[in-house]
Amino acid sequence: MTVKTKISWQSFVLGCCNIEHSKSKKPKKVAAKQISFQRLSISDLSSSAISEDLSISLKGSNIHAFTLQELKVITQGFSSSNFLGEGGFGPVHKGFVDEKVRPGLKAQPVAVKLLDLDGSQGHREWLTEVIFLGQLRHSNLVKLIGYCCEDEHRLLVYEYMPRGSLENQLFRRFSVSLPWSTRMKIALGAAKGLAFLHEAEKPVIYRDFKASNILLDSDYTAKLSDFGLAKDGPEGDDTHVSTRVIGTHGYAAPEYIMTGHLTAASDVYSFGVVLLELLTGRRSVDKTRPQREQNLADWARPMLKDPRKLSRVMDPRLEGQYSEEGSQIAAALACKCLSHRPKNRPTMSAIVKTLEPLKDYNDISTGTFVYTVPIENGHNCNHQKQRNNNRTNLKSPKIYSENRLQQKVKEGLNSPLHHGMKRA
Repeated sequence: MTVKTKISWQSFVLGCCNIEHSKSKKPKKVAAKQISFQRLSISDLSSSAISEDLSISLKGSNIHAFTLQELKVITQGFSSSNFLGEGGFGPVHKGFVDEKVRPGLKAQPVAVKLLDLDGSQGHREWLTEVIFLGQLRHSNLVKLIGYCCEDEHRLLVYEYMPRGSLENQLFRRFSVSLPWSTRMKIALGAAKGLAFLHEAEKPVIYRDFKASNILLDSDYTAKLSDFGLAKDGPEGDDTHVSTRVIGTHGYAAPEYIMTGHLTAASDVYSFGVVLLELLTGRRSVDKTRPQREQNLADWARPMLKDPRKLSRVMDPRLEGQYSEEGSQIAAALACKCLSHRPKNRPTMSAIVKTLEPLKDYNDISTGTFVYTVPIENGHNCNHQKQRNNNRTNLKSPKIYSENRLQQKVKEGLNSPLHHGMKRA
């Protein structure tokens, strides 16, 4: 769903960059899935010189121009206790805004991203985020609330996403494993975000689709963030955008790495990698694994179309609690996304249609039997006392799920037949 913005983007560019502009035209209403006005492109910018006061250009906008002092107040001086993480752009801190900060501003927690002047990104990436997220509105894109452009300081203020990134939820040590239905919900939400970008009146290629750039709200709705590397897609008879190769190893499409030719299919390949991460619980690149397993796409691709081998790649932390039919459909979809031929990859809208029903598949084992190994604990374990008289250190109870017990039995049998079977 798109929301019409109130901002005059040519006015914004006048304030942000010293370029000439003509009087902006009144925006026209278009279809809901389209952007509701002629969107300004990064290619329209001819200079990066900054005006001293952007707030005048953005007066009346639903995007707020904050002062550096205001952002220091709402983050408690960028306190370490409010530190959320750090990426290529710079550190991110949690804050809280309300009408005391700015009249009419909804009281809400926010994430404040501060540009690291010594980092890998700079003013152009900051401006790219403001241009894209300031004009694009969708339920699967993170909402930009405001920005700060003061002296050399560049900051961005977003809605706060309480569950952090998909990367943290999926790979963080000791975290609770994401259930199958939640994983498919995340995949679907991220796919809808990309589909919106690709099908906009003026298409956008995200270019840096990866698990760390997918943020999750309290109910695991996925939202795309970090638009610093986004590019306007090809228009008219153009088939691609030529650009310098930039992105993240393990996610970037092979043809883009080889030629620098960027298309929507490049994003589709990256989506296929993230879908694989959701299925396997493995990172796109993991140097700690054996050589042939270090690149996730190369390792998993041969097994994705074979139901008999698929269980080998599924995340063991799911403990078999996933839809067998749904996993086969998702694996086949990932395989198509990872095709070496870009033209053979599906569109994001087709991917959305395929994923839509998967989170509701109900052919999943229900109920978990928990077996507690008895230990010495009063009169209930007298039989064990007799066998453990010579032990001085007694261990705490071990709790196994039914699936784990079955796995242990299979390991004990050491049967090749059992090793090739999918855990129930």
